[in-house]
Amino acid sequence: MTGRPAGPGAPGEPGLWARCWEALRPLDPFRSVKAALGALVIASVSITTLLVFMAIHTATELRIVTIFSIIATMLITQFVAHGLTSPLDEMKTVARAMAHGDYSRRVRADRRDELGELAQTFNYMAADLEAVDRHRKELVANVSHELRTPIAGLRAVLENVVDGVSEADPETMRTALRQTERLGRLVETLLDLSRIDNGVIPLRARRFEVWPYLSGVLKEAGMASAARGRGHPGLSAPGRADVHLHLDVSPPELTAHADAERLHQVVANLVDNAVKHSPPHGRVTLRARRGAGTDGLELEVLDEGPGIPEPERHRIFERFNRGGVSTPHGPGSDGGTGLGLAIARWAVDLHGGCIGVAESPRGCRIKVTLPGSTRLRG
Repeated sequence: MTGRPAGPGAPGEPGLWARCWEALRPLDPFRSVKAALGALVIASVSITTLLVFMAIHTATELRIVTIFSIIATMLITQFVAHGLTSPLDEMKTVARAMAHGDYSRRVRADRRDELGELAQTFNYMAADLEAVDRHRKELVANVSHELRTPIAGLRAVLENVVDGVSEADPETMRTALRQTERLGRLVETLLDLSRIDNGVIPLRARRFEVWPYLSGVLKEAGMASAARGRGHPGLSAPGRADVHLHLDVSPPELTAHADAERLHQVVANLVDNAVKHSPPHGRVTLRARRGAGTDGLELEVLDEGPGIPEPERHRIFERFNRGGVSTPHGPGSDGGTGLGLAIARWAVDLHGGCIGVAESPRGCRIKVTLPGSTRLRG
């Protein structure tokens, strides 16, 4: 059985006026609303003048000419006004949908005038709001997941002590302490994330010697990894005491001008990420060279892991991105919170520098460039 075609009033079918407007779209040739309004005035005056000439040559009464002139002007004005207001009506409809949580709607942006530019800007805003809403939901889900693991481990330890399964000896208390420290690190990361979004972290730059500074950062990273490695396998973030950390600074007297605390976040997160993805008994190299600007600095962190595929490289600095290919090595290894590299990128951006994945014949190579004292953001 063949169905009959839907009539003009069928749901989803545009009306006659809308179809005519789609076919004609008289404002499209104009690149500005001013030009459209100017054309409206010229058309109205031309029609009125033409009717006056016709009245003079045909002895038509003036009132008839006036009536026809008013009718023609009103029709043209209505036609042009519809073209000017229809995009605004569409934006109003989409804005109402967004107010109710639907950020997937977009407006048509195929005009060439100011309204077309407004429609494009509106769509950009809608896309940004959709991304913010998606990140908010991901934040709640990921934070809940990250908090659940150390809380569950701490609860298990305390329940065993309360039930008499295990004694409250120093080793048990150290296990509970490690879970508390992991919670503290996660909360501190979330606080940093909140400060990033609010833009309330000032930049306190100073000049310092690179070798002793980076040596201290690597020493802290090695101690933290070894301490985690001695923890209970099921209750603590695993360490990688088997990975060798190597520092290469040239020249040895190299100095830099940056915020030491923020740069510590960058280096610590990059080294920690490299250690997690290194093979057993692998090697992580932290290399420092003089940058292009005054007291500028170039840092590279290299590992011997599986590396990052080309399509994934632009996404590794996104929040909560743990990577889908470079799986951390070692039993029970995890990818962390997925916030470390995002915070590292923010700290580098705050210095006016850049961070990215560089080409490497083996493993992964992250390169950081800081401009020094001449281009630091205040």
